Amino acid sequence: MTGSRGLPPYFNICPDTALADLGDPTGTAGFAQVAQMAAQGRDDLVSRGLNPEGRKTLRMFSTWEITKYLIPVATPHFRRVLKANPDLPQGRSDTASGAKWFTLDEVLRLRAFFAAEGSKAKEYLPYRPKGLPAKITAVANFKGGVGKTSTAAHLAMSAALDGYKVLVIDLDSQGSMTSIFGGQVADEWATVFPLLARDYAESLQAENRARMGRGEPPLPLDDVLAEALKLRASDLVAPTHWPNIDLIGAQLNLYWAEFQVPVWRMGLKTWKLWDALTNQLEADGILDRYDVVILDTPPALGYLTINALAAADILLVPLGASFLEFDSTGRFFDMLHATFSSIEEGENLAARALGTPELRFEWDAVRAVVTRFDASQQMELANLMQAYITPFMSAYRQDYTALVGQAGEQVAGIYEADYRDFNRETYIRGRETFDSTYAEFKRLLIGAWRRDEIAPQEEAAQ
Repeated sequence: MTGSRGLPPYFNICPDTALADLGDPTGTAGFAQVAQMAAQGRDDLVSRGLNPEGRKTLRMFSTWEITKYLIPVATPHFRRVLKANPDLPQGRSDTASGAKWFTLDEVLRLRAFFAAEGSKAKEYLPYRPKGLPAKITAVANFKGGVGKTSTAAHLAMSAALDGYKVLVIDLDSQGSMTSIFGGQVADEWATVFPLLARDYAESLQAENRARMGRGEPPLPLDDVLAEALKLRASDLVAPTHWPNIDLIGAQLNLYWAEFQVPVWRMGLKTWKLWDALTNQLEADGILDRYDVVILDTPPALGYLTINALAAADILLVPLGASFLEFDSTGRFFDMLHATFSSIEEGENLAARALGTPELRFEWDAVRAVVTRFDASQQMELANLMQAYITPFMSAYRQDYTALVGQAGEQVAGIYEADYRDFNRETYIRGRETFDSTYAEFKRLLIGAWRRDEIAPQEEAAQ
């Protein structure tokens, strides 16, 4: 406490009082104790957003929201269409004359109806070329606290509200993304770990076939690898409380992969560990079942992040408008260059010797995204950051609003918040923040798909 002379609180601290406040020393068992206490607290907090059966539920959407944000029709026309088509979802209301509310499943049905029967000049369904695979987006930065998981979660929700089928893959053993989507993950066998293990096991089997052809003894295939060979990505995918968002979740044991992957690589130098996730998603048809795959990565450039970045078509790097975060993000890109150029160099030495195609990593788009932006204090620095790395910087800056803060406190997304809990303008302003972020992302997504769509025509013309 401040003394009588107005001294700062760090003067005149009594050693005996400090000792009394200190408590007993903490041993390793103390970590287990605090973990158990935190788990009990977490269950209590999470339960406030769950129904009695222990599952998160998605709120309903009003006619006002549907016609303003989801289906581009005037409200009176929307009501007339429902009245003329009693087989369509009619919504429900607390009173005879009250606002009608619809589940997202019902909204998706209504959107499909308008797409089939409505004006062809309006975009009822989002652009999605036929015959092309899903686009994979990784959200990554090795600096924590930059809004990485929040950005990834809201992109998934935005895309789902837009009508896309979305798969979210949580690669962070902290499991924050899994919590947002209400995932229940018992152990590492319900995460991406068995996909990485299966890819290694398949490479090991291929190596053993070659060794047998040379008359050499096979390398051992242990029980973990044998079990992984039985699993497919579809075994790991779980539905969420969003009807068009599925999840492969994460939990603490996933961190084991960071130790196991290099052990496998040492045992089999020919295993392309960076392609493990890509290989298995492609092999199991995941990219044909979904439109968008969102990868939330750990705040480190480990093996899980390397797999995510190698799999990604689009890379988004969130950062705050501060010198330290800009500096850290620059170092992150430097590490990406060192890591992936090293992989290319090592692989291409062998490729050139064998006369096989060389490896080249390529992303449809790489963008840094300013998050938690406060224009009143950060405008000058944000403009400088924009000037320094213009080609790799998203033009939109994600504002921090009261709605953003409250959604984070409730382990939920902005789109899950009921606008009746806010001042209408607060809700609209908060939602615009992530709507604009999604719009910037969607431009990248559509542009990448369009490039893939016309590539065969351009090749034929040449």
